[in-house]
Amino acid sequence: MQEKSLAFDALILAGGRSSRLGGVPKQSLVFRGQTLLERALDAAAGARRTVVVGDSGFLPSQGTASHPVSPSLPVSPANWPPGVLRCREEPPLAGPAAAIAAGLDALARNGGDAPFTLVLACDMPLASEAVAVLWEALSASAARPQGGGGGGMMARSGDGRAQPLAAFYSTPGLKQACAELAARNGLVNGSVRALLASLDVQLVTVPAGSTSDVDTWDDAAALGIAAGTQRESTDPSAGGTNVGGKS
Repeated sequence: MQEKSLAFDALILAGGRSSRLGGVPKQSLVFRGQTLLERALDAAAGARRTVVVGDSGFLPSQGTASHPVSPSLPVSPANWPPGVLRCREEPPLAGPAAAIAAGLDALARNGGDAPFTLVLACDMPLASEAVAVLWEALSASAARPQGGGGGGMMARSGDGRAQPLAAFYSTPGLKQACAELAARNGLVNGSVRALLASLDVQLVTVPAGSTSDVDTWDDAAALGIAAGTQRESTDPSAGGTNVGGKS
């Protein structure tokens, strides 16, 4: 069982135009039998509360290992994976900073009060490996004298690049950062790095490939995802408990 001080909520980013994929939603691409969104949900399996921020027309229809539903049922609010919320940034397609703010608001209005929030983009098929290493680092930090995890833990890929959309953040710190950026009218189409600039996070090197993402069909091919391998929702209007924004 998680220690209360280390509990976390999860915020899965599943929006964007996917312009370099010809408009094919990244979250609907299939990797090793699961959509990328399903894999992101499994990567966040330990969360108290989970919210998916993005287009609800491409939400998982089969459930996941951590949130199973009957495969014989169509997508509907009744059989959406238990405990998974959904919302949309306002205005739609306003960027990841706005999506993070919308997700935090949705979590807060639905009992999300964990001290840490996992922010995870849905376009990293192997993200579960990164999340496991980040969680281990966060746990180790909390176990040290004067510990507690600080501002959080952010993934760093093997080439040294920080990965702000694969990270555990202090929930109060992330909320404050969103409030400050909103006060400057900077959330809509704002920079994620600007949003996170005030947070004192530690960079943690994660396994090679665990933060590789899918922006283009070349990226998809490198990961073994072929063009056309996607799963469509049977009901574009359905999915989950809509807790904010448009779906």
